[in-house]
Amino acid sequence: MEFWNGDRRDFIRTGVSAAVGSSLYGGHLLAQTPTGDRPPNTDGVKVLFPRDRIPLTFIIDDSTCLVNMGHFGIPQFHACYPDREVYKKPWQTFPREIPDSFVRKFGEWCSENGVKGKYSIVPYPACVGWMDRELPGWSRMALLDSLNLVRDLMLPNWDIHPEMITHTRVINLKTGRPFEEINPSTMENSYPREKKSVDELAAYLAYALKILKNCGLPCEGVTTPGGFGNMVKPELSLAVQQAVRDVFQSEIPHFFKYVVGKEQSTEPTVEHVSGLGTSNLNLTVNIPAGTGDWFGGWEGDVTPQPDLYATADASAGQLVNLIERDQPGFFLCHWPGMYSNGTKAGFHAFQRVVDSIHEKYKERVHWMKLSEIARYWASKELTKITQQGDRITLDAPFECYDFTLKVEKKFAQLPVIQSENNDQQRLDEVQSRSKLQTGKWFKEKEKSVLCFQLSKGRSTIMLK
Repeated sequence: MEFWNGDRRDFIRTGVSAAVGSSLYGGHLLAQTPTGDRPPNTDGVKVLFPRDRIPLTFIIDDSTCLVNMGHFGIPQFHACYPDREVYKKPWQTFPREIPDSFVRKFGEWCSENGVKGKYSIVPYPACVGWMDRELPGWSRMALLDSLNLVRDLMLPNWDIHPEMITHTRVINLKTGRPFEEINPSTMENSYPREKKSVDELAAYLAYALKILKNCGLPCEGVTTPGGFGNMVKPELSLAVQQAVRDVFQSEIPHFFKYVVGKEQSTEPTVEHVSGLGTSNLNLTVNIPAGTGDWFGGWEGDVTPQPDLYATADASAGQLVNLIERDQPGFFLCHWPGMYSNGTKAGFHAFQRVVDSIHEKYKERVHWMKLSEIARYWASKELTKITQQGDRITLDAPFECYDFTLKVEKKFAQLPVIQSENNDQQRLDEVQSRSKLQTGKWFKEKEKSVLCFQLSKGRSTIMLK
């Protein structure tokens, strides 16, 4: 799998060329980051995507409570990169706030249409104020109301990630203030500029995670801003594992950093696996995006290009390309681009893309949060599957919903899955693949597809 090595903002600025598969992609992440242990598995049994559908997720960057990162971020980037045209935009004319009324409108529409994904909350957005303390320019009640809205409306369908601490300036953890110098080494989008240890990186991630924990926002993963961690990719993956487990005791830490090329796999990578088969299992799940941001940009003033995701009839576009290739449809945007400086043009373009995908592929896709994706891929990669005679044994390190297997055998009777504590799941047969869900199975010629709740520990399936 090839991953874009540079700043994610640089990727997004490549626009249409990225959509058609530019030569800008480079570097082999898998060659740099160890994947670790894997169990030996048997032939004749294959783990499919959940419910044998294409997973979809919507990855939202640069979101936070109230603060418009496009307005407050541009002058800070301009101070570091004064010659870059993108940072010379008239940020003073951009609204300082993305109001909760828009969050509510967006969240309710997504809930009604089954959309799930990841929603960042930058803890100290562009150094404006702290999510767990004060946000100058807004009352404390306004901040608390905004946090409550995220907890009540977004959490059921969205994973919350910190996007580092400020998304602009690097914070001195000893003082809680930005470093005085302004240069690429003190901007989070390009930090660090030299090798850092896992412990140093984990301390920085944990600082951000603790702020969101103070806000009552659970996190099972993190998002990196731009090129954060480009020089320390193996260490970063391990630092995510360490920080998320330390702060939230998450069983399966994950992160979003990379955007992959047009023809590359978008399947997550399970990295740094150690302790497989023991009670001290550790891992990190790396979840990439398969598109650029073509809705409205991180500045919020870019004209949306929804056809780059999917045309109105879903005959072309990168999301269509991914679905037709049986690849996960993980697509990307930035929150200021959804709001589009109050016009909501990006949001309207997004609605049209979702409607187009649903119209053509409603029974072929399955929306998931990033934590659900991470759990499924960890279970898919690390469950030991063996077959002896008429018995399949599953040794699973994690519980997993919608776990789906294809078995090279046609069952003569309803399959039964029995866990090690003697709980039984009897699967009911459905007549079409579109009806497949947990507790169901589907007969396909001489093969069978089973969907069930995978129990942690040992389970058996009798082949009769």
